[in-house]
This record gives sequence, C-alpha cells and structure tokens, in this order.
Amino acid sequence: MDTLKKMMLDMGKAAQVAARNLANATTEQKNKALIAAARILRDNKAQILSANAGDMRTARARGLTGAMLDRLVLDDQRVEDMAASLENIAALPDPIGDVMASWDRPNGLNISRVRVPLGVIGIIYESRPNVTADAGALCLKSGNAVILRGGSESTLSSRAIHKCLVQGLAEAGLCPDSIQLVPIQDREAVGELLRLVGYVDIIVPRGGRSLIERVQKDSKLPVMAHLDGICHIYIDREADLDKAVAITVNAKMRRTGICGALETLLIDRAVAQSHLPAIMSALEEAGCELRGDKEVRKLDSSVALAKAKDWDTEYLEAILSIKIVGGIDEAMDHIAAHGSHHTDCIITENSATAEKFLTLVDSAIVMHNSSTQFADGGEFGMGAEIGISTGKIQARGPVGVEQLTSYKYKVRSDGRTRP
Repeated sequence: MDTLKKMMLDMGKAAQVAARNLANATTEQKNKALIAAARILRDNKAQILSANAGDMRTARARGLTGAMLDRLVLDDQRVEDMAASLENIAALPDPIGDVMASWDRPNGLNISRVRVPLGVIGIIYESRPNVTADAGALCLKSGNAVILRGGSESTLSSRAIHKCLVQGLAEAGLCPDSIQLVPIQDREAVGELLRLVGYVDIIVPRGGRSLIERVQKDSKLPVMAHLDGICHIYIDREADLDKAVAITVNAKMRRTGICGALETLLIDRAVAQSHLPAIMSALEEAGCELRGDKEVRKLDSSVALAKAKDWDTEYLEAILSIKIVGGIDEAMDHIAAHGSHHTDCIITENSATAEKFLTLVDSAIVMHNSSTQFADGGEFGMGAEIGISTGKIQARGPVGVEQLTSYKYKVRSDGRTRP
C-alpha cells in the first residue's frame, strides 16, 4: 500500500473511532470545545492573519481571480466573524437525541424517531479558509467526526485555523481526531477520500463547478452538493421602485463572489421603462457591468448585448445579465430553464403574486422582497453553514447542524412477540 493511500485510510479509521466517541459526548463537552476554540482563534489572530498573508501572496502570483481572492482573504473582522460563528453554533440547541416523533401501536410497541449523527463526513472545499472553522464546528455540534480537505490556495490559513479547533477539542477532553485536516495538497488525496467506503458516510464538496463535477463523478460515497449559484431576481409589475433599486444593488454588489450573489435580473415589460433605468444607473454607479437582451438595449444602447451563455453563467464578479419578460409566468419559465435551484427572489407589493412565485419556483431558497445575499446559514439562524444544497435528498438549502443528522427508530415493549 502506498504512503498516501495508507495515510488516508488511517485518517478514515481514526475518524470512525472519533465518531463513536462523539456520539457519546455530552452537549456541555461539545459546547466547551467550541467556546474554547473561539477564544483560541481570537488569541491567535496575528498568526492566522500572517498565514493568510502567505496564502494571498501565492494566490496573486498564481493569477487567481478577484472573486477567488475575495473568498480567500482574511482580516480582523473575518477572524472575529469566525470566532463569533463558533459561539453561535455552541448556543444552538443540540439536535442529537432529539425525539422527532413518538407513538404507541396497538401491538404494544412504543416507537420513537430520534436524531443521530451521520457518522463521518468528508468535506472538500476551495478558497474560503473560514469553511475550516464553520465546517469543523457544525460537524462537532452535530456529533459527527469530519475529515477536511481545503484547497491549495488556503493551505496555510486552514492549518492555522485547524490548530485552534484541535486545541479546543483538547480543552473539552474530546478526541483530537474528531476534526482532521488532510495535511497534503496532492490531488490524489481527494480521490482516496472519495473511496473511503466503510469509513466515511457522506461527502460534502464546496467550490467551483469543476470540483463539484469531479466529486460527483468519482465518489463512491453519497454526495451532498450544489453546482452553481445562478440566482435571479424578478421585478414584478407591482414592484416598489425604491425597494427594487436597493435590493437589486445589494443582491449583486454587496459581495459578488458568494454563491448567493444575483446573476440575472428579470423585469416585467410593464415596468421596464419606469423602473429599469434607475436600477441600471444604480448598478453602474456601483461599478457593475451590464449585459442585456435587445429590449434592454433599446432603453440603453450602452449596455452590452447578452449572449445565450450569459443566462447560464455564474459570474461571481461585478457583471449582471438583464432580461425583459412578459410577466411572472415567463419569468418562472426562464428560471426553470436557466436557474440552478439555489436562490431566486420576487420583488412585488402583490402578496398573491408573491405567493405564486414562492410556491412554484423550484429552488432551495425562494424569497420575496429580500436580497439574495441573505442566502446564508448564519442569516437563517443556523450559526453557520457548510454550504447551500440544491438537491432534494438528505438536505436542501443551507446545510447547518440539523441537516448533518439522520435518525433511527427506537422500539420498546414489555416483552411482546409477534403472532
């Protein structure tokens, strides 16, 4: 057996042992580890930022995109946000052992459905070093051992953050193998992780399309993932103009490199002339490049003509495609054809129209009069998230503590036998 394969197998075996121990850990132990890790993160901020500066130098030399650099960079506030996220996760109710339902049967059985950990989770991610903290914390709180494999661009940052998490585990008397970080960047380590059948229960990839597609293609394990965040806003004929401007600009420009950023704006033809010029002006003032269909260009010839591929592109930068549609049905048809089932929003003052959109748009998150940048587990009160799942099996939407659990049935009786 070669060295890399043995290393990954040993990590899988260690994670299995840690998962059994975690299944027995008390809520108090898990919370103590998280709170300690938050304190240690703050105490080691200088070391973390120094490590991140090294990653940033390498990333710039490699020519990473602006969106990737934005995801990678850490500063005082982002380190504080990581620490606060650990504390928020500690404050959440512990899902493990929660009785989801309980009932008595005429045959004398008492049956209860109880939340349990998934077991061992493998998480493969790119760029964002904060995922090291968030993913490790969410898995710990939900009683799961985790094997983390961060991207090469965030190697130094992830190691510094992981060290803090392990110290937190030690303070709480929990197994240090509960949160493991793959120590090498060899791409084959990912392949070995995806083949750890019998040791890892589920894989969660978080990154670009090429990473997700590779994991879905090569994994021998169940995968919880999303491919793209092609998010839409539809401006209805009964939309308030001020809300439409503010929400659209925020949804696109607050942070362009996150999966909840707006990528395509759809607007009802009935209000295109009254609403669209102000919206486009605000976007351009904020530094956004606009690409529109032929009708949009009739309103503003300076807007670049959108090509067919624009409707299927997750830009992750300050570019927005705009299309004029004939109403809500055409808007929903466009979203069904070009969306990624991530996050879509309607802006309207008509509650019935809003409800139609919320009901019929088949996305993990559907919004009314809200910026798509709220598509985030922390904003949903989950403390943090591992990612946004666009599938329909196991979890959908922000993947937080509760979504990292399964359940078992506990059956009790007074000695009944089946006739």
